[in-house]
Amino acid sequence: MLDYSSLFALAAVVKEGSFERAARALHVTPSAVSQRIRLLEERLGCALVVRGQPCQATEAGRRLCQHIDRVSLLEHELQAEMPSFLQDEPSRVNLPLAVNADSLATWFMPAAVEFGKREAALLQIAVDDEGHTAEWLRSGQVLAAVTATEAPAAGCNSVPLGAMRYVAAASPAFVARYFPRGADTESLSTAPSLMFNTKDELQQRWVEQNFGGGVPMPRHTLPSPQAFVVAAIGGLGWAMHPQALVQEHLDSGALIELKPGRPLDVPLYWQHARMASSLLRGLTQAVSLAAKDGLVQLE
Repeated sequence: MLDYSSLFALAAVVKEGSFERAARALHVTPSAVSQRIRLLEERLGCALVVRGQPCQATEAGRRLCQHIDRVSLLEHELQAEMPSFLQDEPSRVNLPLAVNADSLATWFMPAAVEFGKREAALLQIAVDDEGHTAEWLRSGQVLAAVTATEAPAAGCNSVPLGAMRYVAAASPAFVARYFPRGADTESLSTAPSLMFNTKDELQQRWVEQNFGGGVPMPRHTLPSPQAFVVAAIGGLGWAMHPQALVQEHLDSGALIELKPGRPLDVPLYWQHARMASSLLRGLTQAVSLAAKDGLVQLE
């Protein structure tokens, strides 16, 4: 049997990033945390934590942290059914999730808020491109994710949510300067654009959808949906914006579409671990309801 006090110490170090902060979270001394992890490493015969600023889990340590996440969910279920049995245990559990930044900036937070009002759980949200969040599920780093991948990861269920609608937009001054005759492959190859990070393929997909073939485009990198809006209004470049995030600026004329009526719809799915958990069921319900209001529902 594994020593769960040592496992919880490991999870605390990885979550908090240091032995000192983990000790404060667990209400023990840093030396006690260090001793628990050392004994666990000796028993398993491998390193579990890479000491640094912050401390990080090794591959073996990460797997054990995933195990603790699942054990915490199971104990939560048991506590609900037998409150006297685990009355001295912590009542809150961690739910690690992966969500794309545009969903986080638009429709997802109402789901998180509503869920947090009802349930004793702490959401640990990681941000990645919607085309890559499924990898977090496959690796076991999270228990649920908003993803553009429909096929469920092993051991997971996949629920269609709707589509995030994107529009290609820029400021009127930027359009007048770079697209005086409208957007085409020639003007797009010279007009600065905005890219979230190297995983961001939305602009290329929109260009291929409307013009066919790839167009080399100069790009600024801005890892923030809100920064995209500010930069586009200021004339730094054109970008693919979630329509829900920029509709007021389109209505006011601060931004205009490069090709009106030609959005890019990206279908999204909610994938979650296939395990008996009222917390995951409750979160799935909240996410599905928020998606109905915040995403385009495809036929």
